[in-house]
Amino acid sequence: MTNPLNWFSQVVAVTGFSLQTIVNRKGSSAATVIGIAGVVAVLVGVLSIAKGFRKAMTVSGSPNTAIVMRSGADSEMMSGLSRDETRVIADAPGVARASGGPAASAELFVIIDLPKRSTGTDANVPLRGVEPAAFDVRRELKVVAGRKFEPGKNEIIIGQGAAIEFAGLDLGKTIRVGQNDWAIVGVFTANGGISESEIWTDAAVLQPAYRRGDTYQSVYARLTSPEAFDAFKNALTTDPRLNVKVLRQADYYADQSTLVYNLITGLGTLVAGLMGLGALFGALNTMYTAVSSRTREIATLRALGFRAGPVVISVILESIVLAILGGMIGSVGAYLAFDGYRAATINFQSFSQVAFAFEVGPALLIQGMVYAALIGVIGGLFPAIRAARLPIATALREL
Repeated sequence: MTNPLNWFSQVVAVTGFSLQTIVNRKGSSAATVIGIAGVVAVLVGVLSIAKGFRKAMTVSGSPNTAIVMRSGADSEMMSGLSRDETRVIADAPGVARASGGPAASAELFVIIDLPKRSTGTDANVPLRGVEPAAFDVRRELKVVAGRKFEPGKNEIIIGQGAAIEFAGLDLGKTIRVGQNDWAIVGVFTANGGISESEIWTDAAVLQPAYRRGDTYQSVYARLTSPEAFDAFKNALTTDPRLNVKVLRQADYYADQSTLVYNLITGLGTLVAGLMGLGALFGALNTMYTAVSSRTREIATLRALGFRAGPVVISVILESIVLAILGGMIGSVGAYLAFDGYRAATINFQSFSQVAFAFEVGPALLIQGMVYAALIGVIGGLFPAIRAARLPIATALREL
């Protein structure tokens, strides 16, 4: 029966010697490390886009905020509500009260064309018309430069993300949209949420500018508590005067982000998988070379009484060490290059641009390291089996 302590000491001894000889194979080892680093950097970098986009879409989703749209509408763009309907919604049970009345804002959502600062190409930018209560509904919104727009005037405030991504959106300037000139009087933040991709103005001013009459597309309402949602929803969906759907704001934004999130994640995983195959072959080549160069050494160890198991473990551990080193380099590189990097992409649900920041968090870094370690395990497994099966007598005769 094998002594576990002796078996473990053999693993330590053989693995230690194997790691010391890496410098003798620095060319192939470096190629493996760099290859795996590239794979991990690409995987983490692409997935950070999806993470950042999902965060921008969901961080604004307060549990006690609801959105009401026309029944059957998948987005605000497809919805329509009359003035009378928005008043019924604002007076529904469960709506919190603000200083000026119900904490409910009837809103318009239109798309305008503005050039990107980076490329100069036109992009669809959301212009939202809101009522004064919008600032009480979305309490995370803070004007960080300038001031709020004045009701009844052609004034706009710009989300910080939109101000960074799109040309012409500078505080104090005027932009021409449609047949009207709009003065930029403020810049606001919203905890990095989707509102930062938008331009806001008074809904009463936006309606005639876009010939919307007395209609709106949605109502955002702040409820007295998250538990009040069911009563609020039931009151509206059973009211014969209305034909609406009621969603929690968090659920609405999560659904809006699903298509783009899945697309980016799927493509990123596919690209990383294909690159991972290349890195895997690199690891296999490195470890086969290592086993080949140490044929007589391994045979000598076996002849001295070292068992096959420790030899197998030592080869796999050497491969994992190289892979983890590559994973660490790739993860650090991805973090430095991508974390916080700002960009904009289209939300296919509303066909408007969403400005967001890439997010390289701990979970994503761990995912990259696990992927690197997996490449290392597979890359070392088959060379390790070859080393264990090597006939001692034959190996000792090899040069």
